[in-house]
Amino acid sequence: MLKGINPLLNAEVLHALAAMGHGDDLVIVDTNFPADTVARQTVCGKVLRIDRPAPEAVAAVLSVYPLDSFVDDAAARMEVVGSPDEVLPVQREVQAEIDSAEGKEWPMISIERFAFYERAKQAYCVIQTGERRFYGCFALRKGVIPPG
Repeated sequence: MLKGINPLLNAEVLHALAAMGHGDDLVIVDTNFPADTVARQTVCGKVLRIDRPAPEAVAAVLSVYPLDSFVDDAAARMEVVGSPDEVLPVQREVQAEIDSAEGKEWPMISIERFAFYERAKQAYCVIQTGERRFYGCFALRKGVIPPG
């Protein structure tokens, strides 16, 4: 364990987060997402895991990962098939974690299911969580940390 680092952030996840640059996407997905298939097409090339519910995994990641403030789609969720405006409890919980980490209300766009798969394939890496609720899939674009 490391002092000051959320213990959910294992060595593989920390390495990927540190290696990513501004504008790279990170995809955090539920247990039903085809994570292995999609992850093989990413820069990382393999699935990373945080075996906790999606809101906990997102909170851990955002404890060290800045969101991109230069784009409108830095935070995205997979939209519910047939009900694109519906926001499910898992998505509201993740939105609350994003808002908390950023210290303000942060917009999260919705992405149609198959478009989300395509964005995920272009991501730097895929982190599969232990989230069992449907539509617990999110894309987070990395921002920058300003000089001290």
